[in-house]
Amino acid sequence: MKVGFFTMPIHPRDKDWRVSLREDREAFILADELGYCEGYVGEHVTDIEENITSSLIFLSSLVGNTRQIRLGSGTVNLPNRHPAAVACEVAMLDHMLDGRFILGVGPGGLMSDAELFGSMDNDRTEMLREAIEFIIALWSKQPPYELTGKYWNLSTARTQLPEAGLGAVPLPFQRPHPPIALTVASPFSGSALFAGQRGWGAISANFLLPKWVRSHWTKYLEGAEKSGLKPDIENWRVAKSVFVAEDEQKAREYATSKSGPYYHYYDAIRSKLARRKGGLNVFKDDPGVPDEAITPEYLCEKLVIYGSPSKVVDDLLQFRETVGAFGTLLNVGADWLDRDLSRRSMILLAEAVQPRVQEAVERSDGNTPAQSA
Repeated sequence: MKVGFFTMPIHPRDKDWRVSLREDREAFILADELGYCEGYVGEHVTDIEENITSSLIFLSSLVGNTRQIRLGSGTVNLPNRHPAAVACEVAMLDHMLDGRFILGVGPGGLMSDAELFGSMDNDRTEMLREAIEFIIALWSKQPPYELTGKYWNLSTARTQLPEAGLGAVPLPFQRPHPPIALTVASPFSGSALFAGQRGWGAISANFLLPKWVRSHWTKYLEGAEKSGLKPDIENWRVAKSVFVAEDEQKAREYATSKSGPYYHYYDAIRSKLARRKGGLNVFKDDPGVPDEAITPEYLCEKLVIYGSPSKVVDDLLQFRETVGAFGTLLNVGADWLDRDLSRRSMILLAEAVQPRVQEAVERSDGNTPAQSA
């Protein structure tokens, strides 16, 4: 099991935006230095707490500060963007990263974003699928382009001038295109099935109970079978909030107290999902549990793995036993309320936890080749 990094991020509303952006960048740079294999960042434009408005712009700021980590959009919310703009920006970023880019896409879950961009009343899953097909077509077809859809029409037929270099979009460094991954944020998700059908990656959200995370690979296998593809477990990334500290009591306090960043994180997620009918069901083992029982305290205990390195090793192995084998654990970033503790947690995960988890996985799975953090 490899280790990567994922952040949405979620910061206090009154925090200096410059500070939170610097800290988010520092987390990715540290992940690169520690040997984390991948790092993803989300984007929203109408959320003061989730304040990275463009994952592609943010990742471009890391080009000169990272060396080996593969960087991914987590996600580009395609219904909010023109597919031609995404295709061209991704192609440029893939070159800037020398092919270290992963294109994570999704329909976008924030309704205030959807309203702002005029897609709230559309079938955003349908828009996502049309957009990604158009993006791939721009990277694979010869110009002039003639792409006609329900939501977008793309053409350079009237203005193409090959002898002047006009009418063709730039191609990404990785051919035929960068790896593609879909975020999966609901039980038995159709996105997991779609990813399996196409042989793309799937990223399971960290705010789902393990039983629902397990359903994602079930749907992925179903999709792969429909297309006659051989599923690759390395295509499944699972996001999880993990906090590690040498001191057990300090770990518990930071991960569960009302003044801590994880409490704030899950309080923010809970308040957003509570606005949707049945939105809190992703947090429930039984749908009969009243919404009032879904408190931030409950979510921190249910969804955050925290403790000393030994406890976190045991808890991660139990989590893996519950959800099944997966390729990469994406450690989810929280606000750096305490910079030193936050950095130390990332270091301990890479140096004191992941090697022991991997060793145990190899023993239980039959001595599979070791993976780096």
